[in-house]
Amino acid sequence: MNNLNDRTLTITKTFNAPVKLVWDAWTQSEHILKWWAPNGMDIQIIEHDFTVGGKWKYTMPMPDGSDFISEGRYKEIIPQKKIITSADFKPMTEGVELQSNFEADGEKTIFIFSVIHATPAYCKQQEKMGFYNGWGSTLARLEKVLETI
Repeated sequence: MNNLNDRTLTITKTFNAPVKLVWDAWTQSEHILKWWAPNGMDIQIIEHDFTVGGKWKYTMPMPDGSDFISEGRYKEIIPQKKIITSADFKPMTEGVELQSNFEADGEKTIFIFSVIHATPAYCKQQEKMGFYNGWGSTLARLEKVLETI
């Protein structure tokens, strides 16, 4: 097994919102619809079974008429603390694990988001494809949504 650090990309962000609010925005369909996609894009929630073993699937219509599909299965849920899910983002990224950690800091939330890849080479490829810009802009959208709920 490769060293986990060689296969993991992580973003840490502090949200100016309490953990419960960030958790709700990350886990409830009506909020996910507002931020999960990059700026200017919309998503549709096909399935959202937020339970251990439950499946989630979102589609994002692309300008060329195809669909970008995000889907996975929840492996671990610790309310207002941690979510671990498998994830495929077809056609770009497949077979990764998302780990979302929520840590209260007074009325703020320290959010640690990690994506674990199968190999160090795949991890590097995903980083070069724009992991930090893509997820960074998505989390910036989440930050704006948190101001409205």
